[in-house]
Amino acid sequence: MLNVHTLGVVGCSFQHVQNEQQIKFKQGLLIEQFKRIGKVAIAEIWEPLTGPHWGYRRKARMGVKYVAKKGRVLVGFRERRNQFLAEMESCKVMHPIVGEKLMDLSAMIGQLSIKDKIPQIEVAIGDEDCVLAFRVLEPATDEDKEIMRAFGHQHNISICLQSKGPDTIVPIEGEPELMLTYSLPEQGITFRFKPATFTQVNYEINRQMVSRVMQEMDFNEQDRVLDLFCGLGNFTLPIATKAGHVVGIEVNHAKDNAQFNKLTNVEFFVADLSKDVSDQVWARQKYNKVMLDPSRAGASEVLHNLKKWDPELVMYISCNPSTLARDAGILVNELGYTLVKAGVMDMFPQTGHVESIALFKK
Repeated sequence: MLNVHTLGVVGCSFQHVQNEQQIKFKQGLLIEQFKRIGKVAIAEIWEPLTGPHWGYRRKARMGVKYVAKKGRVLVGFRERRNQFLAEMESCKVMHPIVGEKLMDLSAMIGQLSIKDKIPQIEVAIGDEDCVLAFRVLEPATDEDKEIMRAFGHQHNISICLQSKGPDTIVPIEGEPELMLTYSLPEQGITFRFKPATFTQVNYEINRQMVSRVMQEMDFNEQDRVLDLFCGLGNFTLPIATKAGHVVGIEVNHAKDNAQFNKLTNVEFFVADLSKDVSDQVWARQKYNKVMLDPSRAGASEVLHNLKKWDPELVMYISCNPSTLARDAGILVNELGYTLVKAGVMDMFPQTGHVESIALFKK
């Protein structure tokens, strides 16, 4: 049976590397990608943002499989390059409320009549609460629900059932619906989110990251700020505590969170930022500072709009150094920006994933 040291097969491929060496390697990769792909040199390297190396992960999608030959249910993550679930007793990068309970989860699911009809579990852990959303291909029986309910009460976990897409996640009958929260204490912001909503997996690094953005962008009441790929408003709302006016694009419950935090100088628009947005109302306005936090695909499609918006500062957060390097090449070599600083953030210790940050100035 696998233990923590052999979990490299399922994505924690850096566990054999010392923590300091992991971050040095990722920083070197970022510098190399900027140079090779973007044809841009990083003038100043930010000090890496670091936090807990274990037990940090608060969002995950775990696989579940009943294996008749083994007479048990496997709960965890898939092996690299195939669809087999690794046999694991614990996951040390996951928050311990779930990471240390994989065997308990396995035993509980093994008691269910639908043990072979649960392909995955959506894990969402907030500041105070933990929700596990079980994807069920067949309805759970009343007896199944009682077994799950008892497990949830015993381990202080809220268990939900998901019959189809993310919108079908509901608590077991009779259990309260939990709205998870995470906070940014330095900015006095609290976010509420649902189990399937995207949030950063590492709260400690996220807080440091937001604080760095706030410090480096030095927002004030004269600023009109555009936050692209805003999601929940992870950057939009803290920025709104300092800037005059903020516009967030590609909304995911951000409006609700703005109201919850009593922020009135912020507005949101839904848009597909991989398409032409030039005719949209918000896109025809001017902004002196722009925030970018795209998916792995990067932000190349939306960058040409910067000519019109003419921001003096652009802050770019990325989970993929190669698309960041490509977009940095566009910003510097085509749009006339200077790369002021860039660096890495240890959002995903023990894994090969690289989270990075770059500041561009007109």
